[in-house]
Amino acid sequence: MSILAILCALLALAGAAQALLARRALRRLAATPPAAAPALPASVLKPLHGAEPGLAGNLRATLAQRHAAPFEVLAAVADPADPARAVAAALGLRVLAGGAVLGANRKVSQLVHLSGAAAHPVLVAADADMRCPPEWLTAVTAPLADPAVGLVTCLYRAEAADASPWSALAARGVDWHFLPNAALGEALGKAQGCYGATVALRAETLERLGGFRRFLELLADDHALGMAVRGLGLRVVVAPVLPAHLMSEPSLPALWRHERRWARTLRLLDPWGFAGLALTHPLPWALAALALAPGAATAAVLAAAGAARLALAAGVDGALGRPPSLRRWAALPIRDLLSFAVWATAWGSGRVDWQGRRYALTPAGRMTEAGDPG
Repeated sequence: MSILAILCALLALAGAAQALLARRALRRLAATPPAAAPALPASVLKPLHGAEPGLAGNLRATLAQRHAAPFEVLAAVADPADPARAVAAALGLRVLAGGAVLGANRKVSQLVHLSGAAAHPVLVAADADMRCPPEWLTAVTAPLADPAVGLVTCLYRAEAADASPWSALAARGVDWHFLPNAALGEALGKAQGCYGATVALRAETLERLGGFRRFLELLADDHALGMAVRGLGLRVVVAPVLPAHLMSEPSLPALWRHERRWARTLRLLDPWGFAGLALTHPLPWALAALALAPGAATAAVLAAAGAARLALAAGVDGALGRPPSLRRWAALPIRDLLSFAVWATAWGSGRVDWQGRRYALTPAGRMTEAGDPG
């Protein structure tokens, strides 16, 4: 075999081993019971943008939390005519509408306004597309009773919000790539994660950081917030609770744009760590080895990579309570090749599309508007 074929085969085998370790880490996380006490008074902050599929159900799930302390759910829209406003208002939520856009990151701009209106000493910023289980709010706030804990976050699973095949493919990317690999990173103590879908912290901690205004120009505001909290000498805790991220992708180009934005954000935050994600793609490397050097040895590498990835997908689905499904797992090769393509092309331009706008990114992750998406 050529040197290149050998390299691809070694990457595939290393990736197969990594997949089995990630499967084990995710199953352990899913089996860990979340904290059930103490319950702390909390304000849940929900920035909204558009009446995306499943929004009403997501907000109802937030309102239905089994939380033994007082809590409120506050929502905000940048545009008073945003249809999400009517959805939230119909459920009885207080909605802040039309606040000034304070910086390039419009989600953080809304969080500035929401945090100023919050009534409770614990703030929980939660994305609108998250459907949270009833124990979520207690699980992500209880650790803050320890003064050494400065911030609590959590990983998430995924579900398709509609019947689009692209939404289903996006959800499988979260479940079969992001979730187990992040769980492995956390188990090894290497991830240093702060996952923006849920961020809980005391209001006094946020004040010490200078408020959400400090993060107005950053794309990866969640990561920067976690690093800032650690900079205060406080711990960041990942709670073992998994809300569902409802995915809605009307087309392959929309899915591609979203996943490339996430990938480019990761690359900007940690180029070496992003390069290490090569090991999370054993199947494409095995296919490359077989193409470069057809034969029994590379065919065996492909079989090993495929078996490891299938074991991971089946293990994740089992840990999340999904029944075995050959039809679901048949999408695994397509999902793996798409994930590899996203990773490989994320090394290009430092521009991303987000909420109908295009942004240029600096090496430090700062955003500036760069015209309409092309």
